[in-house]
Amino acid sequence: MTPRSSARPGGRSARVQQAVHQAVRDLEAEGGREVLTVPLIAARAGVTPSTIYRRWGDVRELLSDVAVERLRPEAPPADHGSLRADLEAWVEQFTEEMSSQIGRTYIRDALLGDPEHGNAARCSDYAAEQLKVIGARAAGRGEAVPGVEAMLDAIVAPLIYRILFRPSDLSPAYTHTLVSLVVAPR
Repeated sequence: MTPRSSARPGGRSARVQQAVHQAVRDLEAEGGREVLTVPLIAARAGVTPSTIYRRWGDVRELLSDVAVERLRPEAPPADHGSLRADLEAWVEQFTEEMSSQIGRTYIRDALLGDPEHGNAARCSDYAAEQLKVIGARAAGRGEAVPGVEAMLDAIVAPLIYRILFRPSDLSPAYTHTLVSLVVAPR
């Protein structure tokens, strides 16, 4: 498979990506995943199948790319006044979004992609960036802030495991317990 190129902001590459991603979402909504083929997606997007094959390789890689774009946070995390409050609010929102049926589907799709292309790493980077924002705000308030990797390991990793394999107990109490692993007690 040919390595997938990154879309530049703006330009033809971005327009093609947007059209193809929209075609995938529309076709999936209309007929389910079983109808998704490269020729059908290409026709809906107004591109040639070779464009999709050249850029994504196959439907699986394309679904992974669509998922990663859908998992990108739309805004920075809200400021609730303290590291603990910010993390608890962010973790609750993250858990709610990722544990939904569509969230779990997107996580699984992101993991389907070729590891060499880095879609799973891009998802991890999204969480890391959100945690960096929370940490920088807390540090600006003079709070002690754990490292991003420590927060990923103690909060995000167990959440993803639970979301995918043991979704029965994803209560705010559970998520707050995870936050307590990295934030000093009140």
